[in-house]
Amino acid sequence: MSDPTSKDAFSVSRRSFLKSFGTTAAVAATAQVEAVAAELANANKEKVYGPDKVPIMLNVNGKALKLDVEPRVTLLEALRNHSSLTGAKEVCDRATCGACTVLLNDKPIYSCSKLAIEAQGHEITTIEGLAKDGKLSAVQQAFVEQDALMCGYCTPGFVMSVTGLLKMNPRPSADQVKQACSGNLCRCGTYPRVMQAALKAAGVKTASTTEVIPYAKLA
Repeated sequence: MSDPTSKDAFSVSRRSFLKSFGTTAAVAATAQVEAVAAELANANKEKVYGPDKVPIMLNVNGKALKLDVEPRVTLLEALRNHSSLTGAKEVCDRATCGACTVLLNDKPIYSCSKLAIEAQGHEITTIEGLAKDGKLSAVQQAFVEQDALMCGYCTPGFVMSVTGLLKMNPRPSADQVKQACSGNLCRCGTYPRVMQAALKAAGVKTASTTEVIPYAKLA
């Protein structure tokens, strides 16, 4: 058995080995933590904007829209209050009703929940950008023909949601239309007409389930 008190340069006691091993491991761990922290700090390094107005450039309906807005301004506010694009409606302002729906890179979003400054570099489409050369889009025309509106305040949001759906799925089923419009609310209750309009715009034939009851039978 080796003598733990030996002065032999090549002998290592269990205590000294564990002590040196622990120190080395601690140093390595500390170095790793510092490296990760440095990488995270570099990744999270963002330019601070505001609180004053800053210039932004939005691509709306294929045209450049230059605005000076505070960084806290939402895309909905930028469109309605800082330009003439008032098609998107402000109702709940809480991302629950869908009246403010626009397309961002052809996908429906709530514009009340998107900062205008974050929408830079993306293609934004509002309901004003659907009609071309004075001709309504297929979805807009179908909403008119199917009378898919009552007060009309929610209609732009529904039109944009249906438009976004047909861009991704040109021939949707009724269930897929329901899913696409599930984030849009109509307080007038014109959902059946919206369904008919969406399917008509997609070229899907549906049978009418409307039954006309003569007044005499109600008397």
